[in-house]
Amino acid sequence: MFPLHEPLSALLREELGAYDELTAALLSRRGVVTREAAETFLNPSYAKHLHDPFLMTDMPLAAKRLATAILSGEKIAVWSDYDCDGIPGAVVMHDFLKKAGADFENYIPHRHNEGYGMNEDGVEKLAERGVKLIVTVDSGITDSAPVARASELGMDVIVTDHHLPASSEVEGPILPKAFAVLDPNARADETYPFHGLCGSGVAWKLVCATLACEPQLRQKVPEGWEKWLLDMVGLATIADMVPLVDENRVLATFGLMVMRKSPRIGLQKLCRGMRVDQRTLSEDDVGFMLAPRVNAASRIGDARDAFRLFTTTDENEADELAKKLEKANRTRKAEAGAITRAVHTRIKERGTVRSVIALGDPAWRPALLGLVAGNIADEYERPVFLWGREGNLSLKGSVRNGGTTHILELMQATEGTFVEFGGHRAAGGFTVRDTEVFYLEDRLVEAHDHLTKGKPLEDDLSMHADAVVTPEEIDGTLLKKVEKLAPFGIENPKPVFLLREVAVREVSRFGKGEEHLKLKISAEEGRRSIDAVTFFAKGPVARTAGALEGGSRVNMLAHVERDTFSRGNPVRLRLLDIRLV
Repeated sequence: MFPLHEPLSALLREELGAYDELTAALLSRRGVVTREAAETFLNPSYAKHLHDPFLMTDMPLAAKRLATAILSGEKIAVWSDYDCDGIPGAVVMHDFLKKAGADFENYIPHRHNEGYGMNEDGVEKLAERGVKLIVTVDSGITDSAPVARASELGMDVIVTDHHLPASSEVEGPILPKAFAVLDPNARADETYPFHGLCGSGVAWKLVCATLACEPQLRQKVPEGWEKWLLDMVGLATIADMVPLVDENRVLATFGLMVMRKSPRIGLQKLCRGMRVDQRTLSEDDVGFMLAPRVNAASRIGDARDAFRLFTTTDENEADELAKKLEKANRTRKAEAGAITRAVHTRIKERGTVRSVIALGDPAWRPALLGLVAGNIADEYERPVFLWGREGNLSLKGSVRNGGTTHILELMQATEGTFVEFGGHRAAGGFTVRDTEVFYLEDRLVEAHDHLTKGKPLEDDLSMHADAVVTPEEIDGTLLKKVEKLAPFGIENPKPVFLLREVAVREVSRFGKGEEHLKLKISAEEGRRSIDAVTFFAKGPVARTAGALEGGSRVNMLAHVERDTFSRGNPVRLRLLDIRLV
């Protein structure tokens, strides 16, 4: 086994000398280049590695105002988003306010009827119900008009968010005129040392600060009780795809710990329905199993079902709500499957696949298009833009990246085409006018080809790998080294291993429609073999799979993972790419 890329410098070898060569190389590739940083990364500590919440701008003001509202019996409303960041954040605030004995209610706007963020109709309803303080979760930073309306009606607003504010070339960032604005990404001079928190993370920081600033609250909220809220914070941190570095690494790590032993009956029922062992929940279980079911509630039905599932203490209600989310998720997958088939049909009808795929249909539900775009992008290895219509509103869509082009840069290069857009390297969302949609693909293809002109194609598998291994080296020792870097996610990807010229001993398919692929590979005849699997084979794996047979020689890229179903070797490979030699 040996790491790829440039060898570590003498200085780095000295700094990371306590670790084996592979671990040191993986750490350095993640920007962890000092002894202290390595210790922090590999051993995240709740006591040592969380930042002081009072470092966040406006936090002293917000915490004192919330504590005053709780103790004086003012009516509080928690206004949250309806996704897998907003819902857990709403649960965090609900559990805290309930424990503290506050007079409060949760307001979760309906995705299809009200849309994202605060709205003036909802604000006016809260005023009619006697609310004096609104606390937003994962929203509010761009809601200047609803915040102003709340102020007119005699309500204070504490914004907790992590999104970027609106801005103008003249004035710069435009913040809502709220009582307090807690958002580590809202100000150029923000004093909080980490900018990657999700919305639920910011809300939890407010809880911690409120407890710290008002000792009287500890009469009802015992010291350390707030740690039990980390199941929801961890869920949101992993699901919302924020960078899993710095403070988020602590929140995700301890969030998973709490999830595994959480007494939350709704979480238990959801895990049972998914046939996932709660005691061994991983970030993959959260990202690929839990989060889609929580998101399905708002995309197919009502987000409040997910909120009620995580806040109920009634076993029968939890059972019914878990089944409801499971049903919504099945409906989501069925609808997404129908859209996927329609996209495939239209691509085949066109005969050629351009450098960017941009397709849509007013009948497609925008909330489902991210999932479909991701699958199509993986299959065709290029950016995919899909759009649909929500009711009588604008055409909205999602984009996912199956290539190497930076998605946000691509959209910025065609800025005049979109009403609004946002995103990062791998994904984004957009709104487009009816009159522009017919030219969307042409403009994106032109911009893409201009951005990529002269750039080399990344066809060499070694360019994507962290290290080269042989089948004999894939064992429990290697797995432990890999798992020490978990939890994995944005800015801390799973290590990728390259296996060169390995022999395929067996090829088999499994699953209801034989859509999954399993290989047995080894270095030479008679040597120990290891399993390599891929689920829903697509992209480069799917293209090579048809030509594979016993005796084939291949180069492959793969993750190393624990095989919970094997009675023998507990380690297997998860195929990412495969090429015949």
